[in-house]
Amino acid sequence: MNVVQEPLQSGQPLAESYISDFDAVEHLYGDNPVDEGSWTARLQWLDRTEHLRAERGKLVERLRQYNARFNPDAAVTKSLNKLEQPGTVVIAGGQQSGLFTGPLLVIYKAVTIIKAAERASALLGRDVVPVFWIAGEDHDWDEVNHTYVLSPELEVCRIRVPREEGRRGPVSYTPVSALEWENATRELEQLLPDSEFKAELLQHLRETLSVSASLTDAFARLLGSWFGKHGLVLLDSADPELRKLETPMFEAMIRSNDELESAYHAASAEIAASGYQPQAEVAEGGANLFYIAEGERMLLFKRDGKFVDRKGLVAFTPDELIAGLREHPERFSNNVLTRPVMQDYLLPVLGSVLGQGEIAYWGLTRNAFELLKLRMPILLPRMSFTIVDAALQKHMDKYGLTWEDVMDHNVFERIKADWLAKQDKLQLDTQFEEMKTAFAGLYDPLIEQLGHVEKGLLRLGGTNKAKIIEQMDFLQSRVKDALERSNEAGLRHFDRIELSLFPQHKPQERVFNIYAYLNRYGFDWIDRLMEVPYEMMGQHRIIYV
Repeated sequence: MNVVQEPLQSGQPLAESYISDFDAVEHLYGDNPVDEGSWTARLQWLDRTEHLRAERGKLVERLRQYNARFNPDAAVTKSLNKLEQPGTVVIAGGQQSGLFTGPLLVIYKAVTIIKAAERASALLGRDVVPVFWIAGEDHDWDEVNHTYVLSPELEVCRIRVPREEGRRGPVSYTPVSALEWENATRELEQLLPDSEFKAELLQHLRETLSVSASLTDAFARLLGSWFGKHGLVLLDSADPELRKLETPMFEAMIRSNDELESAYHAASAEIAASGYQPQAEVAEGGANLFYIAEGERMLLFKRDGKFVDRKGLVAFTPDELIAGLREHPERFSNNVLTRPVMQDYLLPVLGSVLGQGEIAYWGLTRNAFELLKLRMPILLPRMSFTIVDAALQKHMDKYGLTWEDVMDHNVFERIKADWLAKQDKLQLDTQFEEMKTAFAGLYDPLIEQLGHVEKGLLRLGGTNKAKIIEQMDFLQSRVKDALERSNEAGLRHFDRIELSLFPQHKPQERVFNIYAYLNRYGFDWIDRLMEVPYEMMGQHRIIYV
């Protein structure tokens, strides 16, 4: 396995500046990850402010219960024993609970969290525990209910657990039936090519799903089976027992909600003034909190002195909302802008592992942290990879393709078209164009003369010419089709390169699921990923296998 650094454009200018030109965005974030002094300062701040966060003992007690059920590895117990001790800090990061764990980037995020915790512990001489924050409170079912696999026929196939339109409740509370699990697993089985690992892989998956009532349950069990031995602690943000611990921070968010909204608006204006596009919308009058009623997660807004949802189904005065919080904390939920603050309140976060989109929207939160007497943790870009197998590398070498060629779809298509044109040894395309030009040169003067005979013949001649050219075009297209058929093997090589590395014109890690790679490389593939050296600023790397 050879690992080489190569550029990969994310489309997130703010995050790219954070990674490669931190000085330009320091005013939005604060601590520079590559500055050792930032780590020491953050650790000292965490030591001084233990009293500002949720009670450590109760937090660990709940995490023990949750991980005993979904992630019962001895290494996890060891991590929780450490976390129980004052002074232990965490590296945290998270993701929605997607089908079969969703895209590859989820796996890379877990790897990064563990590696970053190891690096921080060695740097500071302090216990640092890796924690994965499962965003089970999210309600967008269509965002998490599917995953993608490349079929042997070179089709990017979606495996999906459908759901009829209904109430938009948290994913952790949305049940998945045994039949739905089996249908999705059977699709995966049909799409994966036969391998020496396939039977055991699918058996493990089926055993996991048979005891999982939701996407989040399955997600936690799968992550636990792969990363529990590395001490990765799991947390479900929809856990009602954690909500009880979060109650003081929810109350603070409600009481200072106008100031909190102003903090987000000010940050959005500052980002725009710095020449960047804010990644998340800061809604006018938005409370940046959700309320769950009758199974539906509703975003709250402030209207006429009350907290209401868009449909007008609920309405609370601030005092009524706080009273409801104290009685039913499980009904409250964070949005994308308050979740970072809640994470910092619940856990002693030394650093947070984020994708580039997350880094961009976290730029909106620094003022909110300070308003609520917290401080933004050190932000660590998630490690980014593209897997290139030996066959792909062979094809790329054969056609003289570089990584940059494949990364730019327009360039790639032009190279493929040029290659196909070179296979036309008779230069038939050129001959067709020359023939059409010559025909027009001969026919146009004749048509002009016909107009002197009778005006109607001029129009008829033009129509006749167009039909003849149309027939030439038809024959030319048939010849092109025949040329493509005769060079089908080469064109399939081009297709396999692009579809493997940039399916749907997106980076591989944002589309494909880990199971295709486990099926090909075996159960120890993730352990081999753990051996890749840690890259603190998350620059993209190609793994040649």
